[in-house]
Amino acid sequence: MATACSLAAVDSGCQMVQGTINGLGERCGNANLCTVIPNLVYKTGFETSDMDLTKLTNLSKSIGEIVNIAPRPDMPYVGDSAFTHKAGLHISAMMKNDRTYEHIDPSLVGNSRKILVSDMAGKASIIEKLKELGLECGDDTPDIAKKIKEMESKGYQFEGADASFELLVKRLRGEIQPRFTVKGFKILMDNRLGDMDTEATVKVLDSEGALEQNAADGNGPVNAIDKALRKSLIKFFPEINEMKLTDYKVRTLDEKSATAAGVRVLIRSTDGKRSWTTVGVSENVVVASLIALVDAIEYKLMIG
Repeated sequence: MATACSLAAVDSGCQMVQGTINGLGERCGNANLCTVIPNLVYKTGFETSDMDLTKLTNLSKSIGEIVNIAPRPDMPYVGDSAFTHKAGLHISAMMKNDRTYEHIDPSLVGNSRKILVSDMAGKASIIEKLKELGLECGDDTPDIAKKIKEMESKGYQFEGADASFELLVKRLRGEIQPRFTVKGFKILMDNRLGDMDTEATVKVLDSEGALEQNAADGNGPVNAIDKALRKSLIKFFPEINEMKLTDYKVRTLDEKSATAAGVRVLIRSTDGKRSWTTVGVSENVVVASLIALVDAIEYKLMIG
């Protein structure tokens, strides 16, 4: 109730609010200034001096980086999900009047609108997503929507994987071709004296037909295959040295199938200047990871 109590206190005559960025601190119930301040300014009409609220979202994320506590995505105003839209009906209404589902302009607090592409996506969702990514909206929008629904029926999810979505669209349009092909891989795991050793071997064929094969040790099969893949590609594409994996998530698609269930893997990568997320789906967690890794590298090669 920290935010509500702070607003009620100001309304009753208080002239000072104590709080913290993102509500972080040594005590419970710290008022989150990232919510209190825009509420005071945009909801109750108070003025702030020497304060640029268009930098509020960046401040929230910067503090999160410094203290190594990621800001909650559901935070009002500055959260990643604060101005995110998914259902086709919502997005169709947004195109007519953005106030139907947004209480303020996201840019007022330095945030931005995000369109999620999912199995609920319609033509309006695809159009808005293409605009968001700076892609041309053409007559193939229904075909893209159909392909998205087809892939999501197999377990894919593009809500948080914009890079894979962009690659999918450009592949459907014939705007890009694969820069390389993984022809095969092998993983060897050996338990010696209680220590598990993992080695992966990957065969890669570049777009001109040159074959490269390399092996690498890793901390588990996914790490090993990532290292072997990079080792095989670095000769052709030295720029992938700039990128690194920053997050790795695995989701089970069917809980009832237990260990036999298919999985969805989401990988977040960065090159120090940009970050992007890719997705892979398979009944085998290593194959799903490889699909996401390949997309991550292809995206890096596309953006340079």
